[in-house]
Amino acid sequence: MSDEVQTLAVLIRDLRKHRGLTLDELAGKVKRSLGFLSQVERGLSRPTVADLTAISEALHVPTTYFYQAGQPRPLDWVTRPGERRTIYYAEGISDVLVSPTLNGGFSMLESHLAPGASSGEGHLNDSSEQGGFVLEGELTLWREGHAEAVTLRRNDSFQLPPHNQFRYANLTDQTTRVLWVFR
Repeated sequence: MSDEVQTLAVLIRDLRKHRGLTLDELAGKVKRSLGFLSQVERGLSRPTVADLTAISEALHVPTTYFYQAGQPRPLDWVTRPGERRTIYYAEGISDVLVSPTLNGGFSMLESHLAPGASSGEGHLNDSSEQGGFVLEGELTLWREGHAEAVTLRRNDSFQLPPHNQFRYANLTDQTTRVLWVFR
């Protein structure tokens, strides 16, 4: 596996141990198997977006915590493409941290969704308020309590309150790019 996957694995394992949780306890909190979480912590499997969101909630950190291992930059208020951290998820999604810092009032990610990619089967329940702007392609969103999915296209945007349960996918045969803002 890549260095990014190994870095994520170490961050999850170290934080879990710091919180005093066993792998089995964390598996129960995120409703995943012990074997799957063991593979994630060893860098053998990639979590979905829904998995990492559940892990971050169970460990009481924002999902952006897992981007903190970036390289130092000459200007701490500017970030350039070669200086950004990327997390590669299962299901064909990668997130690039485009925010120069995680210490401000919001964070920005650029998500790349391969054709058919999804955030996972379960709904995300993130403690952050978040919104998105579709840069390219189409993004389909499902919100808990809403009967129908909404498909957003280039230049469409959305905003969701904290703990709003949802999931998303790229149901097309083209790549989708979304700029996410978390607060």
